[in-house]
Amino acid sequence: MGRVIAITNQKGGVGKTTTAINLSASLAEAGQRVLLIDFDPQANSTSGISAYIKDEKKGTIYNLLCKNMDMEACLHHDVLSGMDLIAADMDLSGVEAEFQELPDMDSRLRDVTESLSKDYDYIFIDCPPSISVLTVNALTAADSVIIPIQCEYYALEGLSQLLRLVEMVKRGTNPDLKVEGVLFTMYDQRTRLSEQVVESVRDSLKERIFDTVIPRNVRLAEAPSFGEPINIYDSASRGAESYRLLAAELMENEGRDD
Repeated sequence: MGRVIAITNQKGGVGKTTTAINLSASLAEAGQRVLLIDFDPQANSTSGISAYIKDEKKGTIYNLLCKNMDMEACLHHDVLSGMDLIAADMDLSGVEAEFQELPDMDSRLRDVTESLSKDYDYIFIDCPPSISVLTVNALTAADSVIIPIQCEYYALEGLSQLLRLVEMVKRGTNPDLKVEGVLFTMYDQRTRLSEQVVESVRDSLKERIFDTVIPRNVRLAEAPSFGEPINIYDSASRGAESYRLLAAELMENEGRDD
């Protein structure tokens, strides 16, 4: 059975979608079978690999959850070798109101991931930058959560609220949920600030922290505008190598107890 991992932070601009796309692509490159579910109404994961979407008439995660569309009609197969996608669009922004009418509103996504987990090694859920019914659905469906945080002094802003949400979900709909790790992003080795933030967070946070740090990298920032993951856009870049290292670390951590 594949591992279901939500990638979330209620604060925007921290590298959440960048991580969802490039970690998925790096694991697929390493021979893993990967599904990326875009669960953000902004649909940035969808646009970030748009160069490889072959059928734009496919349904979205909204159609799957709210319109009972057939699973196969919503799956984009092999957007990259070894990597599938369930796309999102702005229709997802109205899902909260629709979910209010459903008795199982917090577990709708879990039904999807449970039916698909046998087909993949990893299923990643790119969450919206908010605490909402969508985020609760993602955490209910997930085995674990990756929390990207930017290397800046406000890195911990809102993190405690997100961790409280994780604990709330553990007490309710998903008692087995764990924090896979906190991931530092946009690390600038030229500044003392990035180093200080990393040291401070490592000293104060009890959750697991990934050894891999994602650098601030121009090529990594450019890749989404071309609809390509970084390992294709610039395979030799520092950004591509960092996500390969993160993929290797995640695979090595599999089965490790906290």
